[in-house]
Amino acid sequence: MITRLVRGGLAAALAATTLAAGAAVSVAATTARTAVTGPNVSVTQAGNYPIFPVDSTNFAVTWTSNGTADLTGPTRLTVDLPPGLTTSGAAFTASPADYTFTETVSPDGRRLEAVFTGTRAPGRSDFMKVYVASHGTKPSGAITVTVANAGDSDPSDNVSTYLLGSGLQPRATAPAPAVTGIGTTTGPGAGGTAVTVSGSHLSNGFVLFGGTPANGSCTDTACTVTAPGGSGNAPVTVVTPGGSATAPATFDYTGAPPAPPAAPVVTNLTTRSGPAAGGTQLYVQGSNLTSGTVAFGSVPAGHVSCGPTFCSATAPAGTGTVDVTVTTAGGTSAVGTADRYTYTA
Repeated sequence: MITRLVRGGLAAALAATTLAAGAAVSVAATTARTAVTGPNVSVTQAGNYPIFPVDSTNFAVTWTSNGTADLTGPTRLTVDLPPGLTTSGAAFTASPADYTFTETVSPDGRRLEAVFTGTRAPGRSDFMKVYVASHGTKPSGAITVTVANAGDSDPSDNVSTYLLGSGLQPRATAPAPAVTGIGTTTGPGAGGTAVTVSGSHLSNGFVLFGGTPANGSCTDTACTVTAPGGSGNAPVTVVTPGGSATAPATFDYTGAPPAPPAAPVVTNLTTRSGPAAGGTQLYVQGSNLTSGTVAFGSVPAGHVSCGPTFCSATAPAGTGTVDVTVTTAGGTSAVGTADRYTYTA
């Protein structure tokens, strides 16, 4: 089993907002904001597919957030290759590192599983470049790519298939998952308990304990995972390309929860000033920033995505000079000259 950690970047983007004005007789014009639609993640693939007798090439897997709301939480991607093709994994993702990206390649090199953790603003696309080798034989069959996210409002475009020799096929909809039970319902707060989640249509899925992904794998009828650390009564949810399903029972943590991470530290802002109306996109640099939230003074930033050493964020409206802080489970970053941001007229 080949496992690696790749860190890449996710530049924050502003959501487009449409304003419509209307007026009534002897009444001042009113302004209405368009309704927010739920996030929807879709997956596509394109690039230089194997053409015999070329021994190796690459193609790109792209996942895009649609709708008008941020897409958050872990997103799981799978790539399955037909006999005669192998991969060593994703050789490229975007940068800098304001999200985390982990991947695992099966021993035979024909399956890539990756988990992207970060916030994706509406309309944002990210991609990984997958290198494949044909080993001197003419490959045939299908390359299948899937994507899954718990917040996905429309799973109809989460399966992409490329048939070698024929091209891309119409995208398919995976069946909705169902969870019938979990084999173990209690475990220590530090995590580490082996848990089997039973159900149907669980293939290409991953398991969340509360909002935290568990390490493990899923077949069509069961997911075998290791519970992460936590506290209290955690819902157990299986997320697949066809949607999400929650177990009828919770997983109850006993004893002390895991120790909190180290406190976040902010060392630099890539942009130190911007208009009072807000909207400036910047990176907050530092350490211990994973899964953080960002505030300008006491006002939360928009479209925030944090990895270990970077957070991307969009400045809210404000005045004067404020400290930009990051808050995680380890606390809130100490303020100082390195985090000062000034609003201009």
